[in-house]
Amino acid sequence: MRKKVVIVIAIMLVSLMVFAGCGNISEGKDYTIPLIDLENKPEGLDPKYDYLFDNRTIVDPDNKTDYLAHPDSILIKDANGELNTIMTMFPEGHGKGNVKVRVSKDKGATYNLPSDVKVPASWAKSQETPTVYRLIFNKDNIPSNDDKLLMVSGNPSWPGDASYKKNGFNASVSSDEGKTWTEFETFYGRDYFGWWESYKVFDAIVAMSSVTRLKDAETHEWKNEWMGLFHDRSWNCYKTILTFDSEGKMQWSYPEKYFNNEDNKYRDIQMRSNMCEVEVIRSEGGEGNELCLITRSNSKKINSLISFSSDEGKTWSEPKETPAALSGERHKAEWVKDGDNWRLFITFRSIERSLDKIAKYAPELKSTGWMSEGWVAWVGDWNDLKEGTEGDYRVKLAHTYLGDENAPVRSANADTGYCGNVVFADGTIVTSSYGRFGEWDSKANRYVNSEKTYILSKTVNLKDLDAVVEYFKSK
Repeated sequence: MRKKVVIVIAIMLVSLMVFAGCGNISEGKDYTIPLIDLENKPEGLDPKYDYLFDNRTIVDPDNKTDYLAHPDSILIKDANGELNTIMTMFPEGHGKGNVKVRVSKDKGATYNLPSDVKVPASWAKSQETPTVYRLIFNKDNIPSNDDKLLMVSGNPSWPGDASYKKNGFNASVSSDEGKTWTEFETFYGRDYFGWWESYKVFDAIVAMSSVTRLKDAETHEWKNEWMGLFHDRSWNCYKTILTFDSEGKMQWSYPEKYFNNEDNKYRDIQMRSNMCEVEVIRSEGGEGNELCLITRSNSKKINSLISFSSDEGKTWSEPKETPAALSGERHKAEWVKDGDNWRLFITFRSIERSLDKIAKYAPELKSTGWMSEGWVAWVGDWNDLKEGTEGDYRVKLAHTYLGDENAPVRSANADTGYCGNVVFADGTIVTSSYGRFGEWDSKANRYVNSEKTYILSKTVNLKDLDAVVEYFKSK
């Protein structure tokens, strides 16, 4: 009898280890690469870098509400056909809310809504954070007159909201560089199926967290197919493939799980992580044959997870934890040309799990096991992703005030980090996020704490950020 009890206990312990993800569990650590805090300009720095610290643009300065959130951005063509104009979208509210559009023709210095941009009436009832993408049909993957713009917004069942439970996800398309859009078309929601097929309905959250143009896995030629990712409340991660028929009508394949299926049995780590809001990056400046995904670990018990695919997303490597430097939520990645090489600029909401760090900067948060540095960016390259190294440095882009803070400090409000990022041909990066960035106090000559949440745009350049890092190293 005693032997049976021992065996049962051993089996239970093994089961718990498997559910926990075994080697994927780790104690929180701090990163060791440099951090540039753009709220604190160092003395003696060359004035040509002042813009990094001083310049900030409010994307919707005439906003009368107290809460705007979750922007996404895309470059659209100007009158000369060049990708020199920013289009940014964001909801009036946390996730759901009327979707507003603002356009910048001066690289993020100012934003407005041009008279020739018409927003569909259905966007007023958006139920999720909008995401926007350029769909390129050219066989060389070069923008052309055949491009379409895609905007997607999920329809999750919000707690306590019985008025608009359509489920599935909405999608709109523009064929004229964002001047006009189709009204929302809903896929895989309650109206998509008959009542007897209600089990097929998807509670799509952050749809689509990423949209990736696919290649033929054998020939590596570009296909007119795009893989979109989203998740549900049970932490199932789904992919759906977008195509267009001969008349240009959208067709999304029936969503399928890509991390807990016959090819990828990673349900244990998926649940331990509460995996969601996945970003996908294609190798070699976006032209290569390998895909990398980075996840949000909503449980905050482990770091973000990273996985790779060499067959266009059919199968994925076992998810591994990222270094602390890249751990966070809602990653948005852009490639930036650096001479003959490519580097990555990835924004996200910082999640710091080092207990020593929490004790130093936010002891009141010790019981939660995590704190945030707010809206940050990571700079590194593909090898850092592959080899699990920390990267070059991090950037705190603007302080988001937490509680009663009266000045920018290390610990920040985590209600930020969903970003719209664009990169111009000259290497200029414009990144936009939401948060409690404060209001200008003319007497104090600085921004001060405020409950108001709005959309802020920051302009940076990797060469200038590199120079600032070297300046700090020299001190």
